[in-house]
Amino acid sequence: MNRYLHYSHQSINREDIASVIEILKSDWITQGPKIKEFEDALCHFTGAKYAVAVSNGTAALHISCLAAGIKAGDEVITSPITFAASANSVLYCGGRPIFADVEQDTTNIDPREIEKRITRRTWAIIPVHFAGHPCDLKEISRIAGRHGLMVIEDAAHALGAEYRLSRRGQWIRVGDGRFSDMTILSFHPVKSITTGEGGAVLTNDQRFYQKLLMLRNHGITRERRTLLAKDEGPWYSEMQALGFNYRITDFQCALGTSQLKRIGPFLKRRQEIAVLYNEKLSQLEEIVLPVTRPSVKSAWHIYCIRLKYASKRKRVFERLRDLNIGVQVHYIPVYFHPYYRRLGYEKGMCKKAEDYYRRTMTLPIHPGMTDRDVHYVVKTLKESLA
Repeated sequence: MNRYLHYSHQSINREDIASVIEILKSDWITQGPKIKEFEDALCHFTGAKYAVAVSNGTAALHISCLAAGIKAGDEVITSPITFAASANSVLYCGGRPIFADVEQDTTNIDPREIEKRITRRTWAIIPVHFAGHPCDLKEISRIAGRHGLMVIEDAAHALGAEYRLSRRGQWIRVGDGRFSDMTILSFHPVKSITTGEGGAVLTNDQRFYQKLLMLRNHGITRERRTLLAKDEGPWYSEMQALGFNYRITDFQCALGTSQLKRIGPFLKRRQEIAVLYNEKLSQLEEIVLPVTRPSVKSAWHIYCIRLKYASKRKRVFERLRDLNIGVQVHYIPVYFHPYYRRLGYEKGMCKKAEDYYRRTMTLPIHPGMTDRDVHYVVKTLKESLA
């Protein structure tokens, strides 16, 4: 194969490009009407009441933690198998991430492990919908309710994923918010849709919504005024919290709105590729395929296999990369990173997560792949395992 096959990749068409050009020619290129239009489209798609679009997924996590009131001394339980931002956002607020081990099959955070790690200092849970496969949100919500904890879903992988609400077959989308306080999304180019960089927070709580709007924009608002400002004119705005410049642009939101119109075909193609991988790789005894539980519909952000023999991974990985197959590893357990080691985290905390990391490898999956690409990956992987 001459071209490099990325593990994931954006899909930009003429309509996407035209939507951005239209905004670049308009009066508003940032903080204009396209932002609210994109936010409304996200609400319509997910079922959430409110959305706040921001500059990236990490910003979404940060202001969610701030809006939740996480502060110095608070503990927040999350997964070790995630991008570092899931835990970093807790550190930004002065809190301490507590890592709970993952389920053997889905690699999602294990609700039973969450329960074991709750202390009087626990403030919130940040479950991560790993690879686009929804967590057991109903059970996590029940645990949070029993202990008076907040739930912030990290759905950076999971826009468009669904889970079954009842045995009668009612399905709802991740982001609906009935089992959490807030849900964060990411629109990085490898995600379900892209705005280049970008993210959003979804919530059904108006109080959180108002906080998030302020935190996105330096903590400044025109909507709320103190008594000291009662005689000021229409020019007046005031800073009520220490916020950040996490604003997103109108041309990014124009791209996002255009992309969201195509999320159905994007998700369908990812599903088709996953099915094809499962079919072609199911006879290989040397690998374990990803699991999808009957109660969910995965967004298939990434397709992660596990090698039976960890000792083979480096050789196989390098062989595939040499042949232009952009395999990746998702993820190094967060507490393995040197920064976290300096904070006192040690290896051995989450044994299932560590075993997963030693053996995992991500194969390419994105809407731009052809069946021929998939067959090439399968053929090359089989040869590399030999």
